[in-house]
Amino acid sequence: MTDASPTDPTTPHAAPNPGFTLGSSHVLLTGATGFVGQAVLERLLSSHPDTRISLLIRPKSTTSGESRLTTLLKKPVFRTWREAVGEAEVERAVRERITVIQGDLANPGELPGDLDVVIHGASTVSFDPPIDEAFQTNVDGATGIYGALLASGSDPHVVHVSTAYVGGMRKGVRLEASLEHDIDWRIENAAAKSARLRVEMASRQPEVLSSLLAASRAKLGKVGPQAVAADAEAARIEWVTKRLVESGRIRAESLGWTDVYTLTKAFAERAAEELWGTAGHRLSIVRPSIIESALRHPFPGWLDGFKVADPLIMAYGRGQLPEFPGVPDSILDVIPVDFVVNAILAAAVTPAKVDEPNYYQVVSGARNPLPFHTMYENVKEFFTTNPMPHVDGPIQVPSWRFPGGRSVERTLKLQERLASAADDVVGRMPSTTRTRRWTQALHRRQSGLTQLRYFAELYRAYVQTELIFDDRNTRALDATVPEELRADVSFNVVDIDWHDYFQNVHFPSITGLTKAYASRPAGKARAKRALPVRSDVLAVFDFEGTVVESNLVEQYLWVRLGLIPKAQWPQEFASLMLSVPKYLRVDHRDRGEFIRTLVRRYRGIKVADLEQLVQGRFGAAMLSRAIPDALDRVAQHRAAGHRTVLVTGATSSAAEPFAQFFDDVVAGEMHANKGVLTGYLATPPLVDEARAAWLREYATQHGANLTQSYGYGDSLADVAWLQLLGNATVVNPDTELYRHAQRTKWTVEDWTRRSSESQLVPGNLSLLPDAQRPTAAKPAPEEGDRSNANDAR
Repeated sequence: MTDASPTDPTTPHAAPNPGFTLGSSHVLLTGATGFVGQAVLERLLSSHPDTRISLLIRPKSTTSGESRLTTLLKKPVFRTWREAVGEAEVERAVRERITVIQGDLANPGELPGDLDVVIHGASTVSFDPPIDEAFQTNVDGATGIYGALLASGSDPHVVHVSTAYVGGMRKGVRLEASLEHDIDWRIENAAAKSARLRVEMASRQPEVLSSLLAASRAKLGKVGPQAVAADAEAARIEWVTKRLVESGRIRAESLGWTDVYTLTKAFAERAAEELWGTAGHRLSIVRPSIIESALRHPFPGWLDGFKVADPLIMAYGRGQLPEFPGVPDSILDVIPVDFVVNAILAAAVTPAKVDEPNYYQVVSGARNPLPFHTMYENVKEFFTTNPMPHVDGPIQVPSWRFPGGRSVERTLKLQERLASAADDVVGRMPSTTRTRRWTQALHRRQSGLTQLRYFAELYRAYVQTELIFDDRNTRALDATVPEELRADVSFNVVDIDWHDYFQNVHFPSITGLTKAYASRPAGKARAKRALPVRSDVLAVFDFEGTVVESNLVEQYLWVRLGLIPKAQWPQEFASLMLSVPKYLRVDHRDRGEFIRTLVRRYRGIKVADLEQLVQGRFGAAMLSRAIPDALDRVAQHRAAGHRTVLVTGATSSAAEPFAQFFDDVVAGEMHANKGVLTGYLATPPLVDEARAAWLREYATQHGANLTQSYGYGDSLADVAWLQLLGNATVVNPDTELYRHAQRTKWTVEDWTRRSSESQLVPGNLSLLPDAQRPTAAKPAPEEGDRSNANDAR
């Protein structure tokens, strides 16, 4: 593009402001808690000391607007100013210069009647919000502000902050002018607002709910009906959100825009023009491109969280983007935030004419272009020199070939299908250390693919664009900056050295944001910390699979073979083996039903005979199968003054030998009639949500603080009660629980089993005297593996 100088007769001129200051103006600022808004407020405080500032701040829950301002002023963006003027001046500024107006954009309430300047910068910060939320924030926010201004009697110069991408999907030069479209934004606004009601109604139709319920039962049936219901409702809400997001994207594309964000920003501009800019008032519209960290002010690299391009940059640095569907020679239009702020305030001190809005595009692509391949080369250079750390060593970043969008899409679909198939296979395998490693690797792989698809869809319009933004008006505005102020408040994009900016300013800034996360100790390391000494803490342990390496089928077999003649062993053993598949199916469906089904086999056993076995061989066998790490952890909790509790949904006979290690043992009982077991339980089994209800009551009775308490379990059925505890640990978890722990960031530990090398299927009988062992036995599985019967704990 030809570079037109400010003296070129074809170049627009901005009227110079001799003082280049807002003087004693009364300024209303919206969006002060956002990224750009923070920087604008800091500039008003530090460089325009005579202004009065009204801030429209929405209260949050019980936090008032004034409290939010107090928190805001402690953020890093204000540090240089605070240090320069001192705390006394900060307090004076807050007291005398700043007024908080509590309200939101759509309903700002009564505005002051003496406003000189309004800087309207508040908007949604997401490219793909639900359609109704995007319209409510961006369009209703604009109509709310301009309606309130009209009602106030003020006649300020309004600076409306938009985006350079507001023109939609176009090619070629995008001029600094009013948008060319004849779409009725009011009709679109009303339709978008009604979308949620339509989708909410559709989400409650039987065919949708039944499908969601079926998926939730398959995933969380073992946890309990309330967990299934809660998961199904969460899935319904997600279903609604996804469809509202999709509605916004499709409607935007159908009208010629990249996404619902740019569509609603376009409608907000039109609302500003109709309600203010051509209604006898003064309006300037500022359109920045992709805003990133500060080049100079308030300090190099200042950033408030990840911005538009940063998630993509960090994903590449983590090795999660092996390829990307960008066009290498497309222009990635990036602008430092301080350049945007300088332009906004320059526009503010240079009022537009009545009914003749000014348009300024604060962009870099026209005069200091950044091709996408140059951005990629900068990112690769930085992360090659400064690789991200990982437990397996520094991450090696990939090399992109830019094969094109269609090729990347085909590869992505294939990888998604392969990852899904592999995850299904691993999910059907017994839980071992090895399969958990596979599960974790697949989880990372699927997360990476999901992230790649999200980024590919989100950034497609920005890394494949053939659009160049004209900035002649903005150059003319920059030319009005006095020479003595240019080093501080100029926004001439030619001054930016992209290589220096990325390597020494921006990339160090965004990688610095990750240090707090990178330095966090892993879950196992956290678990090994010294336990706090306190008396109001519980340490609740599940039994089978957590404290003892045994399952209910195995325990029954030990009891039965200890009570019947050896000649009947083969028959009993065969009968049990034939029932194992049924037990597995029942256990997968409902833990309580499994316990009830197995207890039927105890029918006819004398209570006295069972008690004798518990005091003798059976009790000794159970103790021999104790998991040493579990008993060590119990001892640690007791030493810290915690109340240790062993809980099992099965009967007390197996847990009784462990009473010596715990403060309390809570277990079920089998019903007996005249000293003989009937095959029924005396009370419902204490599993899943029933255990959670018991735990709440138990904590109340003992004055325990559940948020500070600890829990240990190994099965998905334990989720219902583990989630009540502030310190949940999953031990040698089954695959479903391991996946849940990965999602919830629970601690995962592998506790050493004592005798896995001598396991039998369905149970290990090696602890019985030689004369009592059955002759039929299957080969022992690989160490660390669990048999199918072990899964039916």
